[in-house]
Amino acid sequence: MKVRIIFILLLLVILAYLFFQYQKYSNRPMPSSLHPLVEEASDALIDQAEQKGISIIITDGFRSIEEQNEIYQQGRETDAEIVTYAKGGESYHNYGLAIDFALQPRQGEVIWDLEYDGNENGESDWVEVVDIAKSLGFSWGGDFARFKDYPHLQMDFGLSITELKWGKRPEDVID
Repeated sequence: MKVRIIFILLLLVILAYLFFQYQKYSNRPMPSSLHPLVEEASDALIDQAEQKGISIIITDGFRSIEEQNEIYQQGRETDAEIVTYAKGGESYHNYGLAIDFALQPRQGEVIWDLEYDGNENGESDWVEVVDIAKSLGFSWGGDFARFKDYPHLQMDFGLSITELKWGKRPEDVID
């Protein structure tokens, strides 16, 4: 009986904590652009890739919830390939914490070829860009377990999508 009471009290404390955490951040507006640290790292990624003879383009950054829902519908309600499993509000793009990139071998040409070696150094340009991105603090979608999202780079600052939905932002966890 004592164990059951302790368990119930502990559960109530946890629920109260979660409720107050939610209330603390819940009235914050959604971001409307890339987070400044993500934008800075994105610019550094372009510059550092260029130094290795690799030209890249950022194909996507911040997305509104409406834009994310449209992308989510691809392959479900439209005749296209599924490119995401994240609905609006469930993507780090919606919080300004993610970018997508592609290689740009020539002006006006964009490719998503993971094997392409345009700088002819014997290493995939894609892998070189990912290595640079990781050194800048990005996580790579190619490392995701469920859905390999090779163009995707994100900085989550240790925040889950649930915490972001509740209104928590990188500023709350960055020293």
